[in-house]
Amino acid sequence: MTKVGEGVHDGQRTNRRRPLWARIKEPGAAFLFILPMLALFVVFRFVPIVGAAGMSFTDYRLNGQFDFVGIENYQRLLADPVFFKALQTTLLFGIVYVPLVLVVSMGSALLLHHVVWGKGFFRGALFLPYVTSFVLAGVIWLWVFATDGLINGLLTTWGVPAIPFLSGDQMTVLTSIAVVTAWRGFGYTMLILLAGLKNIPEELLEAARIDGANGRQRFFRITLPLLRPVVFFVLIIETIGAFQIFDVVYVMTGGGPARASYSLIYMLYEQGFKFFDFGYAATIGVAVFVLVFVVSIIQRRVLDKEN
Repeated sequence: MTKVGEGVHDGQRTNRRRPLWARIKEPGAAFLFILPMLALFVVFRFVPIVGAAGMSFTDYRLNGQFDFVGIENYQRLLADPVFFKALQTTLLFGIVYVPLVLVVSMGSALLLHHVVWGKGFFRGALFLPYVTSFVLAGVIWLWVFATDGLINGLLTTWGVPAIPFLSGDQMTVLTSIAVVTAWRGFGYTMLILLAGLKNIPEELLEAARIDGANGRQRFFRITLPLLRPVVFFVLIIETIGAFQIFDVVYVMTGGGPARASYSLIYMLYEQGFKFFDFGYAATIGVAVFVLVFVVSIIQRRVLDKEN
């Protein structure tokens, strides 16, 4: 009679007797498939990150020459009030934008999940803004939010004073930019949440429905807890997106008024491509990376309690 462990040991011995090329054939084939993407990641992601980290310790100039300055750029950053103003602006934008895009995406995903006809059409229609460039979206919404634009034109017609969406106080400006960014980007997040909703067993919701749970109770006690890993992923990518806001700011406000929308990435852009202070710009980039990493860890601690 064959013992339970004998089959495993026999398989291991057979595998060791196979030629080397046979043993590495399948892993090698898998590696060849991921090699192009791995190469792109290394060339266009990893190498620039390492290069920027190294550049932050220099005074790299436009002619390609540089001198090593140590932590001088970091000392300058910590003493720069403009940096802390840009950090405050970016955090305020994230506080407005991330909940907004999450609520809009979740609502759209729930609606699509319960649509019984025309799912393909509605999915494509809601995803359409995502394939629109941020620059084009900014140009369109610049006309919508302008003082003599679409919304204020309607308000004036109804006898309501015009609202300075892009020239008022900071929260008004950041909220307007958050609306544009959420409108353009919610389609991608919606599809991720929709995929998560599809993986929730319908039997659980049906059992809760039979037990008398209403829609709100089913959502908060069944759907949302089971979606927690997906929501955590969405929060991470949207938080990273909030820290990287630039295109809409550049097109719609140029960082104004009075630096009300002056984000960290806009500051990086100005230091690097307006003042050609590449070493300091790289330092700002490293600071953004560290901030995103720290915020992601905090989100994981708070939301992903199972781990």
